[in-house]
Amino acid sequence: MTRLTSCFERLKNEGRKAVIPYIVAGDPSRFGTVPLMHRLVDAGADIVELGVPFSDPMSEGPVIQKGHERALDNGISLRDVLGMVADFRQHDSSTPVVVMGYANPVERMGYASFATACAEVGVDGLITVDLPPEEVDSLRDQLELVGIDNIFLISPTTPEPRIKTIVQSASGFIYYVAVKGVTGAGHLDTADVASYMTKIKEATTLPVCVGFGIKDAASAGAVAGVADGAVVGSALIDTMAQTIANGGSEELATDNAISLLKSIRNGVDNVPTGV
Repeated sequence: MTRLTSCFERLKNEGRKAVIPYIVAGDPSRFGTVPLMHRLVDAGADIVELGVPFSDPMSEGPVIQKGHERALDNGISLRDVLGMVADFRQHDSSTPVVVMGYANPVERMGYASFATACAEVGVDGLITVDLPPEEVDSLRDQLELVGIDNIFLISPTTPEPRIKTIVQSASGFIYYVAVKGVTGAGHLDTADVASYMTKIKEATTLPVCVGFGIKDAASAGAVAGVADGAVVGSALIDTMAQTIANGGSEELATDNAISLLKSIRNGVDNVPTGV
């Protein structure tokens, strides 16, 4: 049983929903990422999603794009990200870590080498934003050999036949993109999310977590009422960036991000039992 499967089973038994923060590795600084990961867990994160900086993050909105730019300016590479996971594992052997990125750095490393490196440092799942299910077999096979889950995105524009194709290649959980467009864009419509959850749940028994558009306790709680977990990224990254832009220290930026995550944790936990 993978750490992700164990995590979701535990949450289900406890009648709780997952809180999954996303941060870009190396933003706002190279050496601040691992301490931030630990603080996110202490603040209530069930899973940590770590973004791999990329020069052309096409699925991201302006907030996360700038996070990628800052991380690249800090010299962060894919191997650096894996090194951060290894450092995190020195003090946390139980919290699942999902790496999210684009296909190019993974392909350059080589699927087998990448999968082996991920397993060695304790990565639990991979989201490759721009790799469609029709092209995933080679990578998925390597991930399966080392027990790493292959996680896919499903969007509001994904037709039902394609949902079935996607879930056949997925493991760990399904990441549902709650709003059309890039990260941080659009308005979260909980009724639309609930309607689409039904379609996805008819096609798979995997947990379904929702991201894109979750900004605060209210939106996270609304999503947790219809899904298995809530993913928050842009709001955390923007909170840190704005704090630093206004003259605050990285420590204060982290404090503010942690306060936001605690609020989101409370919002998710206040969903009525049984929802």
